[in-house]
Amino acid sequence: MAFTPATACCNPSLLVAPRALSRGSSARAQALLCAPSTSAFHGVRVPASAAPAPWWRRAAASTGIVCGKVTKGSVPPNFTLKDQNGKPVSLNKFKGKPVVVYFYPADETPGCTKQACAFRDSYEKFKKAGAEVLGISGDDTASHKAFAQKYRLPFTLLSDEGNRVRKEWGVPGDLFGTLPGRQTYVLDKNGVVQYIYNNQFQPEKHIGETLKILQGL
Repeated sequence: MAFTPATACCNPSLLVAPRALSRGSSARAQALLCAPSTSAFHGVRVPASAAPAPWWRRAAASTGIVCGKVTKGSVPPNFTLKDQNGKPVSLNKFKGKPVVVYFYPADETPGCTKQACAFRDSYEKFKKAGAEVLGISGDDTASHKAFAQKYRLPFTLLSDEGNRVRKEWGVPGDLFGTLPGRQTYVLDKNGVVQYIYNNQFQPEKHIGETLKILQGL
């Protein structure tokens, strides 16, 4: 299989740290990993690998470093995007209740499917916490509709074609900024960001981490 950024996204085992990186230069690796994405990549449908992420990617994740324009304690910019049924949805609509906004790379990719199904399986817990769940990717509304129907997703998927909102929020990319990142935000009932979680290679952990925060709001 030829190596491309697209194949690397769904096959973490293909990600090999550059020779110039060593454990002593992990700060440099972390800085590069937080560069914003400019890629128009929408994901590929290839088998997922069970191999762990390379040490330099795990090191960046373990620090809890989150780069971007939207930070904890801030009120993110409003957006209006079309959902899987083509209906415009604005973030401001949900003022007065907690909101989980999760950005993901693409519909039907292995990691994104696992993440969406994990949100689905825990959806009653989110409802019990009074929270709305919004998934955002660069896929179009038709793709979102097919994805939601296939996996019976009970929450809203929003189409951010051109990644405009992703860029406005400053969601960091992966693989040195060449791939769309996987990042989740927890907003309280006043629209203030209480938590930001970034983990590309363990998509299902986003659900448990956000539920813990919601239960404390």
